[in-house]
Amino acid sequence: MSQQRRGLGKGLGALIPQGPAAPAPVESVPEAPAPTEPTTPEPAVVEAPNELPDGTYIDEIALTAITPNPRQPRTHFDEEALEELRDSIVEVGLLQPIVVRKLQGGKDPRYELIMGERRFRASKSAGLDRVPAIVRRTNDDELLREALLENLHRQQLNPLEEAAAYQQMLDDFGTTQEELAQSVGKSRSHISNTLRLLRLPGKVQRWVAAGVLSAGHARSLLSIDDPEAQERLAERVNNEGLSVRTLEEIVALRRKGHDLDDGEKARRSTGRISNPPQVEEWASRFGDRLDTTVKVDIGRKKGKIVVEFATMEDLERIIKQIEP
Repeated sequence: MSQQRRGLGKGLGALIPQGPAAPAPVESVPEAPAPTEPTTPEPAVVEAPNELPDGTYIDEIALTAITPNPRQPRTHFDEEALEELRDSIVEVGLLQPIVVRKLQGGKDPRYELIMGERRFRASKSAGLDRVPAIVRRTNDDELLREALLENLHRQQLNPLEEAAAYQQMLDDFGTTQEELAQSVGKSRSHISNTLRLLRLPGKVQRWVAAGVLSAGHARSLLSIDDPEAQERLAERVNNEGLSVRTLEEIVALRRKGHDLDDGEKARRSTGRISNPPQVEEWASRFGDRLDTTVKVDIGRKKGKIVVEFATMEDLERIIKQIEP
């Protein structure tokens, strides 16, 4: 079925160069006269496409051109989990590209699946014609893993892209959250909280990816278990421009059994003055710099800043970042 081509700037797809473009047509040129003296031919220089040092690049590949890995050790796939992944792909697209290798021979290019059997099956079930795929030219897992980690340091990803990249590092390369945190220079709690964004409903994920909802809004919604309630609150943030702090208060009231839509009661119940927009922006920037949640409360006579931490090691890391 015909589909609109999706961008590849998602997860690891934002960290890997695009595949080679189709070659431009070669114009015919007059033959050069034969040289009068014999010359030593220069070695031909072939321009390689943009790719990682190991020859890896990303491209969109037709599902019909991909052969499942015959050495796939997993034979049973949870049907319910596959259906959930399929629904997510229908809602927001395939955030994590599969990994393939190009097969030799044949007129039309063929590929063999290396990693991403669940994503491959769910994409077929979702009716996709083409999927983003990392095309590898080497079997060195460690080389690709290190190259991707290096690019994670340099790329500016939105929160959802960052979460998808982290999840793929965990799924495809056997990385632990602790190892990943050390490799990318983030706290363990930052990795864990970012990964939780992938649990949000598809509609909410789209708003996070589009920048309509901030990562702070998304983290507040994660404390609610009901997906429909998450969507309703996300719509309120979108329509009413609720701050992260106001959303947190509404969520807290909801967990205590109060009216979900009584946002004004949430603000009054604390005895605090509603923060000006620039204060929320400062708190968000400070939290991003410290890789944690920062809250600013403005009272009638004085205010306070609350910096959250997960462990003593996390607290030590935050203090070192604050110190000159």
